[in-house]
Amino acid sequence: MITKSVEDYLEAIYNLIEKKGYARTIDIANHLKIRSTSVTEMLQKLDKEGFIIYEKYRGIKLTSKGEEIAKSVKKRHEILARFLEILGVEREIAEEDACSIEHSVHPETMERLSKFVEFVSSAPKDPKWLEHFEHYVRTGEHPECE
Repeated sequence: MITKSVEDYLEAIYNLIEKKGYARTIDIANHLKIRSTSVTEMLQKLDKEGFIIYEKYRGIKLTSKGEEIAKSVKKRHEILARFLEILGVEREIAEEDACSIEHSVHPETMERLSKFVEFVSSAPKDPKWLEHFEHYVRTGEHPECE
């Protein structure tokens, strides 16, 4: 079973490699806001389980198995963050909440959220129902129908 912690590490490694071209222990520690010694222990475990290729002092590479999981977690994160932003949640909070939620959403729910975000993102600019929702958030009342 893949744990939340494993997913967090794989996503962090993937994001660092995407951004910098490489991922080092110190980079992962800084990204996850944890101690380097904790990272080293997890990297050894991830290497043993076939998610990464880890050579001390040489950097970290994702295996195809590790990359597949990392991409899946990243996609869930992006969809959830965007969904929360559509609801009017500030970006920083949406990002933080997406990190927590991304590990526990059922695949069917994730698929539906993905379709919803896609639908809203491609809908006409400022659709009425979204304006009505924003009015409801501000006032607690449904707007008068036109």
